[in-house]
Amino acid sequence: MIEVFLEGHDYSYEVLDILSSYFDRETIQFVHEKDPADSRSLFIHSSMAFDAGDVVFKCVVRHGDANVTEEKRFSRAGGGEQEMRKQYKRMLKNNLLTALEAFTGKKMPWGILTGIRPVKVVHKLLDQGFSEEDIQDRLTGFYRLSVDKAKLCLEIAAVERKYILPYDDRKVSVYISIPFCPTRCSYCSFPSHEVGKWGHLADEYLNCLYEEMDSVYNKLAGAGYSIQTVYIGGGTPTVLNHAQLKDLLEQVNRCFVSGETKEFTVEAGRPDTLDREKLSMLKAAGVTRISINPQSMNSATLERIGRRHTPEEVVRAYDLARSTGHSNINMDIIIGLPGEDIDMVVKTLDAALALKPEGLTVHTLAIKRASRLNEQGGDMGWVEEDEISGMVEAAAYYAGKMGMKPYYLYKQRYMVGNHENIGYSIPGYECLYNMQIMEEKQSIIGLGAGAVSKLVFLKEDRLERLENIKNVEYYISRFGHVMEKKLLGLAALIDG
Repeated sequence: MIEVFLEGHDYSYEVLDILSSYFDRETIQFVHEKDPADSRSLFIHSSMAFDAGDVVFKCVVRHGDANVTEEKRFSRAGGGEQEMRKQYKRMLKNNLLTALEAFTGKKMPWGILTGIRPVKVVHKLLDQGFSEEDIQDRLTGFYRLSVDKAKLCLEIAAVERKYILPYDDRKVSVYISIPFCPTRCSYCSFPSHEVGKWGHLADEYLNCLYEEMDSVYNKLAGAGYSIQTVYIGGGTPTVLNHAQLKDLLEQVNRCFVSGETKEFTVEAGRPDTLDREKLSMLKAAGVTRISINPQSMNSATLERIGRRHTPEEVVRAYDLARSTGHSNINMDIIIGLPGEDIDMVVKTLDAALALKPEGLTVHTLAIKRASRLNEQGGDMGWVEEDEISGMVEAAAYYAGKMGMKPYYLYKQRYMVGNHENIGYSIPGYECLYNMQIMEEKQSIIGLGAGAVSKLVFLKEDRLERLENIKNVEYYISRFGHVMEKKLLGLAALIDG
């Protein structure tokens, strides 16, 4: 058990974030005793105090006779109360991480950047006029990133800025949720519904979705907004039957696609949902990018995680996509799936090399609370952290062999090892939607069950989340409430 005592601050969330990089989150508890009993296995005392014009953070880590004390003094934070708290939280994480590094001898490659979007820090510093050299020093110094991760952040930011600048609050992107799948993968925490059980609701769901699309279109068009990118995700959108998919594409084109639309993506993730007619339909509807995602090219793994397709079906789907004219295909793979070793990952990467996708998204497995893997627990054949590092390095090497460069990344909680999800692409084939949703300088309007709208108020440097109901049945039965909430949110964005 790890027991933690806080003094002079209430930043328990930030403390838990750093500690979770080193210890099992379930073993961490906060206590109200300043002086621990000798029997405690590990005790951490984190304090914050003000001294003249400085703020002093002190962290003590004690385990038996082992004792590490780290004290750091910073200048007091400036700005409003919210900004000051944000700065103090970063200082606290710096102090705590320094103590844990000294105590364990283990450095974390992402330092104190435990949040989802580490590249946002780089964009903010670039916007403030800092040079790349200054940012590199700040990332490796105060933020405590490894040199490799700092360089990766700068490299990705440089690519993204070619696409996302200048910021324009009259351009938005649209995400459309089709929350149905052939089966539910064991690692999945998304709001997806197995079509065998919930498919009878698909037509009624789509009718509600079209009404939501119409209302949003009228609101945005009336205020002079343009749609830069459209992304249909899920779930698995291509699990819809031919008539449903055709109708969906027609409705999306009618509402959101115009001469100002730069990108139209559809997730065609499960190869067992694809045939020539559907792929031709996507191409004829003006879809510019699709994603066909094996996750692994090992049959035993696919069966273990609940996917019903085979590696051979992945190859067939790629051949069909090429023969129907698709020239921008992304492939998703997952590093750290239970039972996989480095040789199995290399087999998947060799298959990707042969298929020649324009993009490769490499996910590190995250065991989310809502996933079946988390519920099962036990001995699932989890991959060791040092093996994960080798797999991540192998993926980067293969991406380079395919002529790809990294263009966006994000982190998730509960990831296996302290790694990241990273998107690679051949230059010129980057997914604009992925960059916009990661860097949060453009509003994303989410439509359908489980979709999240992110409303960006550029002048205030502020973001508001607006979440739709996840459950398909409730989305349908409470659709009036969904629309009322959505239109109020859009009105605030437009008036702001």
